[in-house]
Amino acid sequence: QVQLVESGGGLVQAGGSLGLSCAASGRTFSSYPMGWFRQAPGKEREFVAAIRRGSTYYADSVKGRFTISRDNAKNTVFLQMNSLKLEDMAVYYCAARQIDRSIGYSNAGNYDYWGQGTQVTVSN
Repeated sequence: QVQLVESGGGLVQAGGSLGLSCAASGRTFSSYPMGWFRQAPGKEREFVAAIRRGSTYYADSVKGRFTISRDNAKNTVFLQMNSLKLEDMAVYYCAARQIDRSIGYSNAGNYDYWGQGTQVTVSN
């Protein structure tokens, strides 16, 4: 069982930066592929970024602006968000996947554990 707790959300101006953290419990955290997803009001949850071993994956909409990383010693995964846009505003969720595969990393249905989400608000 893995428990995930996100933090770091808040209000930021368009063009600004924000960093999210996701603290995980569980001794085998390092073996779990991790992902970040987001959901805006009235929209479906969408993939943002994922990390598995040394590989990272990004949605086209955030590529070049967001960076996912992890610190296995601290059981934490991060999402650094730069050059934020109004359309980035959403509740951001981190997720952990039990199966150690890269296939399907962008599919929320492939993740087994979810955090409660943290709100990111972007103002103009």
